[in-house]
Amino acid sequence: MSNRRSINGSRARHENPIPNASRVGNIVMSSVISGTNPGTRDLPPDLAGQMRNVFLHIRHDIEAAGGTPDDIIKITFWMQDPATGRAAINDEWVKMFPSADSRPARHTLPSGGNARAMVTCEFIAVLET
Repeated sequence: MSNRRSINGSRARHENPIPNASRVGNIVMSSVISGTNPGTRDLPPDLAGQMRNVFLHIRHDIEAAGGTPDDIIKITFWMQDPATGRAAINDEWVKMFPSADSRPARHTLPSGGNARAMVTCEFIAVLET
């Protein structure tokens, strides 16, 4: 029997048969996270609204896995326009990770040309054993 556990919490977001995240031992990896409104597949029309939702989903998923944002070690973002979108990431980033001495690693890449969302991400976390 696998020790892998699917993580959805109270809000599964994917229409395909994949979980919001997966946990093996103390390692958690998320599936793709977009800025959809909670409980729907609708996206806010602006980057700030999508970014708020992305961070809301990050928090929900890590807590559903039994952790906290402090357990996240890296977040990778994909954005339609990384150069102009970093400010929107930074606004939410410092709210979730206020201490400059304790922030996860981060990488931002351009998303595909026909991406529906302005921003998506995935995270990796290591929970205390």
